[in-house]
Amino acid sequence: MKKRNNPLDRFARDLSPGVLEWIGVRPERRGQLLEVDQVVAIEGAGLKGDHRTAKANGSARQVTVISREFIEQIMHFTGIADIHPGVLRRNLVVSGINLNALRHQRFEIGDALLEAGALCHPCSRMETALGKGGVAAMIGHGGLCCKILRGGLIARGDTVSVRHESDNLDLFDTE
Repeated sequence: MKKRNNPLDRFARDLSPGVLEWIGVRPERRGQLLEVDQVVAIEGAGLKGDHRTAKANGSARQVTVISREFIEQIMHFTGIADIHPGVLRRNLVVSGINLNALRHQRFEIGDALLEAGALCHPCSRMETALGKGGVAAMIGHGGLCCKILRGGLIARGDTVSVRHESDNLDLFDTE
């Protein structure tokens, strides 16, 4: 797979690792996210037990990731003192790593290898979940949509780290 050229890619290798704080799967469409301590990531599909896994095969939105830091920004903009991750309808919450710098990068969480693609924009349901201005509060802070390139077990507390340059094949252009 050929990756787009981005002059900032070479700096992604210097990202400090983060931590996986929270995992949620939604067994049915429009259902509540169920918080779990660990889950199996299925290559090319999604998270075991999540309803999207059956229909996300090959999709760029197999898993959604948001950062604790983004949630804090959303809390700031909405004035809500505490927002449970399940309200935001993302599968994974990470912390301690610059999530925007992970865009278009491959990174590992536990045994799984993910590739971040598009920004995960808020849906109109965030107006109901967070109140008036909820969508606006999430713009730019909605997280990332990811593909699972290698499946495996991921668990709360796992390290989130960018693949080393030698493992990323053509992802880092050193010229």
